[in-house]
Amino acid sequence: MTWQADILTLFPEMFPGPLGCSLAGRALERNLWACRTHDLRLFGRGVHKALDDAPFGGGAGMVMRPDVLDDALTSVRQTDDGRPVIYPTPRGHRLEQKDIARYVQGEGVVILCGRFEGVDERVLEKHAVEQVCMGDFVLSGGEIPALALLDGCVRLLPGVMGSALSGEEESFSAGLLEYPQYTRPATWEGRDVPPVLLSGNHGEIARWRDEKSIAVTRTRRPDLWAMYEQQQQS
Repeated sequence: MTWQADILTLFPEMFPGPLGCSLAGRALERNLWACRTHDLRLFGRGVHKALDDAPFGGGAGMVMRPDVLDDALTSVRQTDDGRPVIYPTPRGHRLEQKDIARYVQGEGVVILCGRFEGVDERVLEKHAVEQVCMGDFVLSGGEIPALALLDGCVRLLPGVMGSALSGEEESFSAGLLEYPQYTRPATWEGRDVPPVLLSGNHGEIARWRDEKSIAVTRTRRPDLWAMYEQQQQS
């Protein structure tokens, strides 16, 4: 069965965008996944197809209406296929590799791309929407996070990456950042590749990579390192 992504957005022309290139693009051509967009403007109210309104309680900006989004989500979810509905927002939980792996195990995802000041909380509650955050920064809308999320998912689908090991030895797969990588030439601008990588001793190479992963994680991501240590002790 093809892994199906449905995206609700004001800018359907943004998809598949970069996902039509490289690995994701080839997988799209091979029907390993499908990308379907839904223009939220088609569900707007009145002559002007209004999608938003002023927030109750006052404040700057506009909020996307719950009735509009409910109609859009209901049209996509005419049958409950078990796919999660995901809303990228700074208020969500931080998206992690384990979330991506969970999405890939299912039949696909439905992504609601917000704009303006966000969406009415009631529609998020009604549809049990999962709110995710890409990082501690703010973007203009949910489309770019949606592209990033989908790229993370598609590359893990069976048959997309050339080697199954590619997804097992990268950052976050074991709770650590990936070790440094090197290729030819062995000497470049006076900088040498670590000799152990040229030794042919696979045991020593594996130990070196583990040590480097630990060192990089401890230095650059102390938050990840703390979680990794806790997992090792439990």
